[in-house]
Amino acid sequence: MKKTNNREIVQAFSMVLQFGLNMLVPIALCTALGVWIGDQYDMDWIVIPLFFVGALAGYTSIFKMVRGFLKDKNTKKEKDVKKN
Repeated sequence: MKKTNNREIVQAFSMVLQFGLNMLVPIALCTALGVWIGDQYDMDWIVIPLFFVGALAGYTSIFKMVRGFLKDKNTKKEKDVKKN
């Protein structure tokens, strides 16, 4: 049985947690803003477009994070290949 490194487990857990936060926080904030605007100006329909704006913002944030992670991983592999 292969022994796993605790640091790798913690990094994987933190990345999953960060994915969740990067998606939920913009959605929650935009939805709350939509509810507030709907109550203030009697425009209850504004919640729906702001929900999708929050989802798009969360997706963009996750996309940038994953792209940066994969870029770092590829550069690390290239450095390892050059050392050998």
